[in-house]
Amino acid sequence: MQIFKTWTLTDPGARGASVAMGNFDGVHRGHQAVIDAARRADTPLGVITFEPHPREYFAPDAPPFRLMNAEARRNRLERLGVERLYELPFNQALASLPPEDFARDVLSEGLGIKNVVVGEDFCFGHRRAGNVALLQDYGAQMGFEVTVVPLIGKTDGVFSSTAIRKALSEGRARDAAEMLGHRHRIDSEVVHGAKRGRELGYPTANMTVDGLHLPKLGVYAVKAEVMTGPHQGCYDAVASLGVRPMFGVNTPNFEVHLFDFNGDLYGAHLSVALVEYLRPEAKFDGLQALITQMDADSAQAREILAGI
Repeated sequence: MQIFKTWTLTDPGARGASVAMGNFDGVHRGHQAVIDAARRADTPLGVITFEPHPREYFAPDAPPFRLMNAEARRNRLERLGVERLYELPFNQALASLPPEDFARDVLSEGLGIKNVVVGEDFCFGHRRAGNVALLQDYGAQMGFEVTVVPLIGKTDGVFSSTAIRKALSEGRARDAAEMLGHRHRIDSEVVHGAKRGRELGYPTANMTVDGLHLPKLGVYAVKAEVMTGPHQGCYDAVASLGVRPMFGVNTPNFEVHLFDFNGDLYGAHLSVALVEYLRPEAKFDGLQALITQMDADSAQAREILAGI
């Protein structure tokens, strides 16, 4: 997948794509319907999105809300067959563009798109002043097609990032996966930790969750995919998301123990899918009690994952 971080493309070969456009936080089933509608047999499939998320730009001090960081979004879009990702920097220059300027400077003249697909609730331009009807008018004037995809969902509501966040906050990983069309993943580079897990017989890969909406704290059965390095592959695993109350740590952390694995993962990139919530965080009466519970967690996770 080619990644472009500017809307001014000078290479004629990078222009002329059919694109889906939006924030795509989570890349849920509604987003996937927009991407599918952008597929053309004779045209490269592209996605236009924004980094940081506009909501982060306008409210930088708000609590973290993102379902995925930029790396996880790139990974998911590539899995869907996206050939070109236009990850546009959302800054003052872009935020201040009126709708007509956005359509002309970014879509038509800058990226040279052939077709753009958006959801029916899509808004664009300064203060979100442009809607899909206006985008269609500009497309007719400027020479690109506009396709509008209706919102989709279940009988109790449309698929939305808000509903997925709620499911994750309540530990309903399987419900979140149904709305996403894939399991919710946490992606990051493995960083150095306190190495307590190794001392307990449960070495873990430590991953950052900075800037992300946190699922319910506790222990999960997970599928871990090592994306880079000599140990690339998929592994059954158990993971703990929390503040480690046994050790008086207050910063949320994600620790993943890969079953039947022996190797060094520092610096590797992991993509960890939440399969099922096992239990809440707890503080135990001593390390032996903690180890006993970790044994039980691992056994339960192995049983769950064996059926997948």
